[in-house]
Amino acid sequence: MDNMDKYFVYPNDVDNFSFDWGRLALTCGPEMNDVAQFSAGVVFVPPGQGHTRHNHPSAEEIIFILKGHGEPMIEDENGTPETRVVGPGCTVFIPDSRFHATHNSGLDPMGIFVVYSPTGPEKMLQDAPDFRLIPANELTGD
Repeated sequence: MDNMDKYFVYPNDVDNFSFDWGRLALTCGPEMNDVAQFSAGVVFVPPGQGHTRHNHPSAEEIIFILKGHGEPMIEDENGTPETRVVGPGCTVFIPDSRFHATHNSGLDPMGIFVVYSPTGPEKMLQDAPDFRLIPANELTGD
């Protein structure tokens, strides 16, 4: 990767985090391209799959639906879950430390662009029991 390649990154250019529910390709972050204030990437979720309820202490998250349909859940400040059906073009904001989950309720794979601010929550994903690293050279097109 030459010096400018770090500014133009595709999901298959980087190692991916794989889980039983899908995978995450971190395309922006401190290790990838010296980003200091946030990390970002693309999440791929197969039909019928999704990640369980969790939160990111001291971090906000933005979820932008690129393709597919699903049901993200966000708990309100009292812990009451709110679920909506969303599709391409929808932005979902997760406040700092708020519990949330996402489920692909559609028939097609979901593609989701995620941003964490500040950077860091993506590192905690590596502690998940179903975490596997897929090296970039083992990935095929999506």
